[in-house]
Amino acid sequence: MLADEVFMSTTDIVVMGARGRMGQMVLAACSRRLKSEPGSLRVLAGVEAPGRVGPGETTTVEDLQVPLTDNVAAAVKPGSVIIDFTSPAASLAALEAAVKVGAAHVLCTTGFQEEEKARIQSASAHIPILMAPNMSLGVTLLFKVTEMVAKTLGDDFDVEIIEAHHNQKKDAPSGTALGFAEAVARGHAVNLSEKANYGREGLPGARPKGEIGIHAVRGGDIVGDHIVLFAGDGERIEIKHMAHSRMTFAQGALRAACWLRGRAPGLYTMNDVLGL
Repeated sequence: MLADEVFMSTTDIVVMGARGRMGQMVLAACSRRLKSEPGSLRVLAGVEAPGRVGPGETTTVEDLQVPLTDNVAAAVKPGSVIIDFTSPAASLAALEAAVKVGAAHVLCTTGFQEEEKARIQSASAHIPILMAPNMSLGVTLLFKVTEMVAKTLGDDFDVEIIEAHHNQKKDAPSGTALGFAEAVARGHAVNLSEKANYGREGLPGARPKGEIGIHAVRGGDIVGDHIVLFAGDGERIEIKHMAHSRMTFAQGALRAACWLRGRAPGLYTMNDVLGL
């Protein structure tokens, strides 16, 4: 059984990038949650980039009207939860505001550099942060499955990870592909940085034993497809996830936000939400 939390009080939500593709999806998920569970949450504000919001502006998604601001520090309050599908720079600014006021942060942004990840780790000593490369419940489960399969098969099977996304995605490979690669590395008990091969060209020669191939495809409006291929002699195994709608990620993020409210400071993952 999945580890749901019972609503004991209202969860106050702040949505970063509220006019963006994922921000609008998160607001739609909030609207639908309020229809099924009235009073379970309250959206305090939607946050946009500085200079992009005028006085008194709002955004309406389904039945939910939300005030907009370009000042994340003014939007958050103690005990509130930020849901954040933006960019590393915007996310780190929101994180700073969350630490100052004592808010929680569901961090769905990908593409962080190592120094930025260290800043997130440091902030988790002061506030609860949930960070995941993918908010889908299915992907979270498949990370665990991939690690188990990699551990069982060892390096007798070659591992290739192929991901496909829409043509506007800025980072490559996707955070989810890296999550699958890390799962394989854990299963093999190796360091990913020493085994990863990000695409091939020219004459790379025979494939080294234990290599973890990672490949990115960009085109059209693909929401997100991921395949983890285990190829052995005479057989192969494919672990595959296809996202049909961004609502999958929005609902997962909202579920994570409601779970994270009131938690002790620390760095959590979707595994914690699902009790894996």
